[in-house]
Amino acid sequence: MFHVNFLLIVLSLFTARTSSLAQNEINQDWQIPRTEHGFPDFQGNWFFGSRTPLQRPVDLGKKATYTEAEALELEARIQKRLDRQDAPLDPKRGAPEQGARIGQEADDAFLGHYLPAKLVKLNGEYKTSVISNPLDGRIPNREGFQDFHATRRAAGLKDTDGPEGQNLSGRCLMFGAAVPSMTPMMMNPNLQIVQNKDYLVVITEMIHDARIIRIGDDHDTFNIPRWMGDPIADWEGDTLIVRSKNFRPEQSSPRTITLSEEFELTERFTLVANDEIRYEFTVRDNLAYENEFSGERILTRNPSEERVYEYACHEGNYSLPGILAGARRLELDQD
Repeated sequence: MFHVNFLLIVLSLFTARTSSLAQNEINQDWQIPRTEHGFPDFQGNWFFGSRTPLQRPVDLGKKATYTEAEALELEARIQKRLDRQDAPLDPKRGAPEQGARIGQEADDAFLGHYLPAKLVKLNGEYKTSVISNPLDGRIPNREGFQDFHATRRAAGLKDTDGPEGQNLSGRCLMFGAAVPSMTPMMMNPNLQIVQNKDYLVVITEMIHDARIIRIGDDHDTFNIPRWMGDPIADWEGDTLIVRSKNFRPEQSSPRTITLSEEFELTERFTLVANDEIRYEFTVRDNLAYENEFSGERILTRNPSEERVYEYACHEGNYSLPGILAGARRLELDQD
């Protein structure tokens, strides 16, 4: 039995080593596509969606990856939930109770089905979260921190006192985190990259945001807050390292990533295959977080027929005036 087990171990190690060598040979044969200036060519349309959550579920602790079987089971559960959403609504259902939350029930099938029930692998593994550091895969929020929105509420301002109290997506200004590609968005997670020697521009489909990254430049000395910050970049070998600061405080989101005026973001873009970009980020904000935290994910190239289309947000959007008009009506009724 000992000799059999030993032989199996040797064969296993040999197989793993052979597979590793073969993979290295494949990687060595692959040539990074480059621009006319000699830098890795990131240009094209990319998909940054995934069913891998930003933060790891608490019950998983430090479990960083799923097995193949666990990933398939999770994808099956997600698909089952999507199938339930796809079921027709009961046309005889009653009106919601007064004060009840009204969601996007009629649109849930559309919203949910845009993103397939699929986990995107990273280094051949199914990660349990985008966040990889700290080891529990959770964002280390600082207790007691009040962001822009919490400060407004503490001052007695309600969400319906004016358009400034509503979230940025409802106002058609921004969607997602401080930088959209940081989080695996559920809707239209497409972006286009255009670059030359001195600039790299990332255009996200929602909400047609163009992030202009200056390569080889310094941060502006005026420290003026901007949407998605003031990004500059430098090359470290074939990896583009982007550093951003001076974000607008309104971009803080309790559903994704909160931020203060000290929020700083470092990103790394590395082309690892013709159709894959390894995307890594690190967040530092001593006011909002106990420690810095990091995440990593894969951006996949879209097929040539899948382009980034215009995202028309305000056209036919009556939700914001409806919300504010309803609030004013309630105030009149209460007087």
